[in-house]
Amino acid sequence: MKHLLSIETLAKSDLETILADSVGIKQARGQHAKLPLAGQTWAMLFSKSSTRTRVSFEVGIRELGGQAIFLPASEIQLGRGEPIKDTARVLGRMVHGVVFRTFAQSDVEEFAQYASIPTINALTDREHPCQILTDIFTFQEQRGSIQGKVVAFIGDGAGNVATSWAFAAAKAGFELRIAAPKAFQPPADLVQRAGGKIVLTEDVKAAASGADLLYTDVWVSMGRESESAERVRQMSGYQVNAALVQVARPGALVMHCLPAYRGKEIDEATFESNAQTIFDQAENRLHVQKAILSWLVR
Repeated sequence: MKHLLSIETLAKSDLETILADSVGIKQARGQHAKLPLAGQTWAMLFSKSSTRTRVSFEVGIRELGGQAIFLPASEIQLGRGEPIKDTARVLGRMVHGVVFRTFAQSDVEEFAQYASIPTINALTDREHPCQILTDIFTFQEQRGSIQGKVVAFIGDGAGNVATSWAFAAAKAGFELRIAAPKAFQPPADLVQRAGGKIVLTEDVKAAASGADLLYTDVWVSMGRESESAERVRQMSGYQVNAALVQVARPGALVMHCLPAYRGKEIDEATFESNAQTIFDQAENRLHVQKAILSWLVR
């Protein structure tokens, strides 16, 4: 039984397969010769709000021949305290796979254990594997192989997106520089587990110098709203802007996983001047997630 629970546990060969398959799947949109989810129903179990993840998975499941059922956790018994393992065993007898977006990574892992159907981590507080697979695909679509390149992550280096970037670094063979205040850098044990070349710094310009990709994410992730004022205070200097773009490699891509809060992690002018790439990145969620779904049922 295959699952996509994290970049950490995803084999390098599987990462490469998903990225390679995404190319053909994007090119073949609207004229797929095979519908790998034909006759299948997938549940989308969401405890967190979503735009890109929800729409891309619902459309992707349908375009691969399946049906999608959207289940907000607040509207099923899980929201009233039913154990994860019980919900998993029920859904495992009724649907063919689950796309799970929630808070705790342990919930996704427990669900996969008890449901015995393919399970996809559509975001947890620890990792966001679908996003990072899409980001790598987008980079390679526009600039060629990411191997040997430099990715500079600016902002909350301890968040789920930065964590998944860290686990991808060794598997995809790129250097990751994380520029963040000390309190928002990934823990040492995570960096050690990830392996590869990961540089932690508080110096934004040092991280961006000669980088092939400048990447940022919101300073205040879902579930962290009570920390908003303090996070904004500490990360006020960690913004992707024109001055930072100037020290990156000429032609460097600027990416953001969205939603974007202009004037905080990225300024308005830099966002708009790189909007084509950022919204290519958003669209690619659909194509890469179709590749993930196809890989899971192969």
